[in-house]
Amino acid sequence: MASSSVESALAVNGGSAPAVTPDQILQVGFGFWGSKALLSAIELGVFSALASGPASEEELRSRLGLHERSCRDFLDALVALGMLERGPDGYRNAPATDLFLDREKPSYLGGILEMANARLYGFWGSLTEALRTGELQNEAKGGGEDLFAALYSDPERLRGFLKGMTGISTGAALAIAEKFPWDRYQTFCDVGAAQGAVPVHVALRHSHLSGIGFDLPAVGPIFEDFVASFGLQDRVRFAAGDFFADPLPKADVLVMGHILHDWGMEDKLKLLRKAHEALPDGGALIVYEAIIDDERRENAFGLLMSLNMLIETREGFDYTGADCSGWMADAGFRESYVQPLVGPDSMVVAIK
Repeated sequence: MASSSVESALAVNGGSAPAVTPDQILQVGFGFWGSKALLSAIELGVFSALASGPASEEELRSRLGLHERSCRDFLDALVALGMLERGPDGYRNAPATDLFLDREKPSYLGGILEMANARLYGFWGSLTEALRTGELQNEAKGGGEDLFAALYSDPERLRGFLKGMTGISTGAALAIAEKFPWDRYQTFCDVGAAQGAVPVHVALRHSHLSGIGFDLPAVGPIFEDFVASFGLQDRVRFAAGDFFADPLPKADVLVMGHILHDWGMEDKLKLLRKAHEALPDGGALIVYEAIIDDERRENAFGLLMSLNMLIETREGFDYTGADCSGWMADAGFRESYVQPLVGPDSMVVAIK
């Protein structure tokens, strides 16, 4: 009976329906193979090595220090995954990896993937435990030092983390610069600004605006260096503070990107209320991250990000646009709307 059921499942139903196959199950179940191949390629500098042009297997093996046994399969696996291309002149970067994974380009987003490789990949091995206990699984597990405390106390790790946040935020920053009606406002503040991706790209696109990056004091020199590299120091400045302990800076528009999902319900509401208090009447709050679709069926990245918050934080979780709009109303905002940005990211805009 069992054998017959399997045969029926694998057969085409009267020639009119596709066969039921295990392909998707296997692709998801072994997805960590491809993930780790890409993360190791970034760690090894494969894409930076190919930024100047194609190279043969032998050349790459020498440049990257790879073993003869592993090199060909590794490079061809990256070809099959769409990360590299291969032609008569050897291996070359695919267009996307050439733009986003060459360390020398300002569009490099590998920083966040470097962190995923160095930290998250191992911690996600404890997902089952997290699902059973509801407890985080990172450095702070068992009473260890909090992730953010550890990052902000180590200048080198902090710089790498903030660079990674720029990588993951740049696409959304460009979309926010285009899709939000900035012509109605004069000033803005990015709360938890990190390296400054949003302030920089908004200011580059809209010359009438002046902005603030608000973050903990240790971020200041890194933010100011980044802003100065774009020549924007006359219009974008840094303000030091703790968004829980200190008042938020006054501005026409406040931005919170990849902030709310770090925290539990009480702290989410506290931040939204503080934003409402800081804004003038008619002012706007932009909350952006991998907002989960209201039916919780489509944005797999957003749902997996919420599981990442389970791994990384004590109470954080991601949420739907409807969730966020409801919290904004509770905080006193008179209206809100959700707008897709790029990839899995959307923004929820609230008006005071």
